[in-house]
Amino acid sequence: MDFSSYELGGFYDELFESPNSPHPGARVLLEKLGELSEDELQKRHQAAELALMNMGITFNVYGSEAGVEKIFPFDIIPRIVSHTDWTYIEKGLKQRIQALNLFLCDIYADQKILKDGIIPRYVIDTAQEFLKPCIGLSPPKDVWCHISGIDLVRDRDGQFYILEDNMRCPSGVSYVLENREILKRIFPEVFEASHVRHVDDYPAQLLNTLRSLAPPHVTSPTVVLLTPGIYNSAYFEHAFLAQQMGVELVEGRDLVVADGFVAMRTTRGFQRIDVIYRRIDAGFLDPKVFRSDSMLGVPGLMEVYKNGQVAIANAPGTGVADDKVVYAYVPQIIKYYLNEDILLPNVPTYVCWDDKQRQHVLENLDTLVVKAANESGGYGMLIGVNSTRAEREDFANRITKNPRNYIAQPTIALSRSPILVDDHFEGRHVDLRPYVLYNGEDIYVLPGGLTRVALKKGSLVVNSSQGGGSKDTWVLYDSDDPFVPYRYLSQKQ
Repeated sequence: MDFSSYELGGFYDELFESPNSPHPGARVLLEKLGELSEDELQKRHQAAELALMNMGITFNVYGSEAGVEKIFPFDIIPRIVSHTDWTYIEKGLKQRIQALNLFLCDIYADQKILKDGIIPRYVIDTAQEFLKPCIGLSPPKDVWCHISGIDLVRDRDGQFYILEDNMRCPSGVSYVLENREILKRIFPEVFEASHVRHVDDYPAQLLNTLRSLAPPHVTSPTVVLLTPGIYNSAYFEHAFLAQQMGVELVEGRDLVVADGFVAMRTTRGFQRIDVIYRRIDAGFLDPKVFRSDSMLGVPGLMEVYKNGQVAIANAPGTGVADDKVVYAYVPQIIKYYLNEDILLPNVPTYVCWDDKQRQHVLENLDTLVVKAANESGGYGMLIGVNSTRAEREDFANRITKNPRNYIAQPTIALSRSPILVDDHFEGRHVDLRPYVLYNGEDIYVLPGGLTRVALKKGSLVVNSSQGGGSKDTWVLYDSDDPFVPYRYLSQKQ
């Protein structure tokens, strides 16, 4: 099955440089796909869907009339990332994570960046996720953001931009691992010939990161993953990661604070817990400190955390770095703490709390993308070019009533990648969410990450809750890399 009828559509394409001319790293993939008949490719697509169903790879959509649980849509044509592009992305992500961690250390302590006027104090004081009970906290090794998911896009000219930071409870990495497992099953010959960097060590890397946070005197730390429960949109991932790491999956009701420690209820009595990988928002962690109505957390947990008898990843309070208004200041944050220019640039951003910038936004709603500061999943967003007059008037009222809660950005012509549509290929817009682990010494970036794809033709919204799906992301080895598998080097010779 060939790509002779495939149209680039005037966008940067992740597989093709020009019509019928693939990027160098995609040639092997396209050659192998070309050897398959339409019938064979459809059979492999059906095999992938069956595997998804059998694996139970699902997500929950709140308020969905079709039922709570859905199979996560998946396209079998992988997205290719060259070694050169990945080296650039990886370097930029490490810079960003290092700077944002220093920002979090500062903002909950001396607040030098505010005193020096780099970020207006108003921006932080009004940030929904700036948690005042976290002021003065000292996380293990001064690391706040242990696990991050950073959203990137590529524009029409091939330039990468950071679109969003996710440091509270970033989700989606389970789909990266399962997507890879499926692609290796249905395209074994393509995968073998393409020399793709592996991702299957992520659970081990994650577990090592979590164990490194344990109190120094603990030689064999007990780690648990704290979930809100089965009705959470990412519950499949919580269960999957706990199983892959070999740790207990717990809810708040399974934990108790006693004698200055956190313990887990077991059939053999209470067992002390040293590290909690939280997948619930910080506001629900401890009803004695944050939301008093929380039924998801553990009363007294924060006191144990402050005393250094349990570690929590990510540290409570990291959500302020996810605020989309704070995002607008990340170039200044990097310059302030690292004395470096930003490597992976932000999308140009207007903050609506500023009178002049707000006026520009209100006058150009038909061309801008407007986002709420703390929403995710494609909610609370206006895409001006696809909006109606009524929708623009609604957002103009929202911005005027609560300007601090909104930012606006120009519409990025997101890059596209081919998907299989019936008996042919069509381009769809994609983004990329790499996952980053930080233990205070080393920063590990999972090679690739989650490529989300807008399955609806012409749509720019890639979120699964808004009709998006995913692809496997193949980061290729460098042929000059001494760690390339021997088989690859033998073939090159």
